[in-house]
Amino acid sequence: MVRIRAFEDAAEIASQGGVAAWGKEASSTPALVRGPLHLSTGQEAVAAGVCAHLTPADLLTSTHRGHGHTLAKGADPARMMCELFGRATGYNGGKGGSMHIADFSVGMLGANGVVAAGLPIAVGAAQGLKIRGVDAIAVCFFGDGAINRGPFMEALNWAVVYHLPVLFVCEDNRISATTASAPMTAGPGASARASAMGIAAVQVDGTDVRAVSNAAEALIREIRAGSGPRLLHALTDRHKGHVSVDPGTYRDPAAVAAALARDVIGRTRAQLVAQGHAAQVEQIEREAQAEIDAAVATATAAPLPDPSAAYTDIQNTGAGVWA
Repeated sequence: MVRIRAFEDAAEIASQGGVAAWGKEASSTPALVRGPLHLSTGQEAVAAGVCAHLTPADLLTSTHRGHGHTLAKGADPARMMCELFGRATGYNGGKGGSMHIADFSVGMLGANGVVAAGLPIAVGAAQGLKIRGVDAIAVCFFGDGAINRGPFMEALNWAVVYHLPVLFVCEDNRISATTASAPMTAGPGASARASAMGIAAVQVDGTDVRAVSNAAEALIREIRAGSGPRLLHALTDRHKGHVSVDPGTYRDPAAVAAALARDVIGRTRAQLVAQGHAAQVEQIEREAQAEIDAAVATATAAPLPDPSAAYTDIQNTGAGVWA
């Protein structure tokens, strides 16, 4: 969790500056990251608590807010930061950016800039695992805003019909971009909709990493034993605005203050210190910060893509090549 927090804090700083956005004035210092980022600050317990029970063979799909999921699945922070900085040594050669990071070597099939788009991809991945007889599962992270899009229902229905080994994980931070989710969502939410389709679902405090871990462990054990799909509904908090240059002034200050007061990292730190693990906690925090500082230094020094790379990795329909 502290690695994810350090990464998001560094990425936030690197993305700010240069141009005016979301009410902020332009600064004279250009941003190191071109374009805003969708940070997962505050949601670390969900990524860490779920991915702790996955193996490299398990497959994962993520969202536009996917840095935490990617790190928790085992991706390299330096290559991720290089991608954010648009460098040639990034996961996508610097051409994809934050919302397209993937690392198939650790089972990370990719973040996705389209809300709910990871759901059918995860179901397809799970169907592939089942057809090939692979001893692994697929996991799909998605937000509460995604449950009001068609792919949510289509993906859950398909997973039930074909009895697929997939865990759906709803990160319910109760805000969709800049709009509160509750007034535009019918019914009690993700877990109730899953139950209505015959999928066993568990709702959990997503700001309690032990609770998330325990619930995820049980659900993943059931899926590996052949239960078919399961859903974890984690109630969590998004500490930041929709994007990294968004101060989130449209949010209720009291709700934001309450979210910060129950911050998972602060609470977990206090619990571990009270149990006599202060030295280990400080060591983990130092190592995580040093790792991310090194990632930023690596990204800053890395080369930009050669202009000729603009004409590689291009998908076409076989009708010819651009001149």
